[in-house]
Amino acid sequence: MNHAVARLRAVRLAASDKPFLARGSGAGRCPGCRLVETHCVCGLRPSVPVNAGVCLIMGDTEALKPSNTGWLVADVVTDTHAFGWARTAVDPSLLALLADPQWQPWLVFPAEYAGPGRVVTRLPRPEETAASGRRPLFVLLDGTWSEARKMFRKSPYLDALPVLSLQPAEASSYRLRRSVHGHHLCTAEVAAACLSLAGEGAAAEVLGAWLNVFSAHYLSAKRGPPLDRDSAAHQWLRGITGR
Repeated sequence: MNHAVARLRAVRLAASDKPFLARGSGAGRCPGCRLVETHCVCGLRPSVPVNAGVCLIMGDTEALKPSNTGWLVADVVTDTHAFGWARTAVDPSLLALLADPQWQPWLVFPAEYAGPGRVVTRLPRPEETAASGRRPLFVLLDGTWSEARKMFRKSPYLDALPVLSLQPAEASSYRLRRSVHGHHLCTAEVAAACLSLAGEGAAAEVLGAWLNVFSAHYLSAKRGPPLDRDSAAHQWLRGITGR
């Protein structure tokens, strides 16, 4: 596995003074999907063409957590970029990406935190995007809710970006971590919603199914409920991957 989140994870591990041990690490984890070997999902990893890109700005330990769903976004969206966040420094490669003329960055965050005139709730139509020559780049702040708010407030290089405020029709179905805000979407759900807005419905559907399957395997390995390997999402991904 050599996508952006995997590379950031490797860099973060190399810089750590002590090993990061997630729960269940003693059972042996697959390096490709981070699940225990008995519940590996690598054989179902989908690949679909996606015009949009994703830029993940990640909290300190997010890339290390097996439950992180930014990893799933990078599995599906080829043009996924991942950067660690720090209050006092910014990666020059992140600044270069945001300034790259091939991209139109959209910072995805709730409208109530942005100034007037900065918020949008819909995107240009795909034909308008094609005519502009700039592909949508969704900038996602990947961390706990408190981390994400801190990133939003203390990252001046993001202040000039338009803020895309999502208005999800359904509550989050994410079950891998507890949250006091049940209406908040996980990173993969946010990315799927963005892809849908950008006219990438097929990719959004694939990412949703990938999250569904990964979550089922993760929870089965962690809590022991029976794993239905013939669920609708499993069968659908097999149809895509041919496995």
